[in-house]
Amino acid sequence: MTTAPPPSPEAFKVPEVMAALRLSRSKVYDLIRSKQLESFTSGRARRIPVDAVRQYMQHRIEESD
Repeated sequence: MTTAPPPSPEAFKVPEVMAALRLSRSKVYDLIRSKQLESFTSGRARRIPVDAVRQYMQHRIEESD
């Protein structure tokens, strides 16, 4: 019997974004505060959509060209 792999997340926690982008916690919150990185809260938990991280990276790549 094979098991299906777990579904990929739709939203990251702040520490996951920190690890993915290799940024500090304060830098991630600075990006959120400055609206460069979209996020939402669910209760007290802050979440960042996977697409928002991709858009941020794409924007940074375009800026560097």
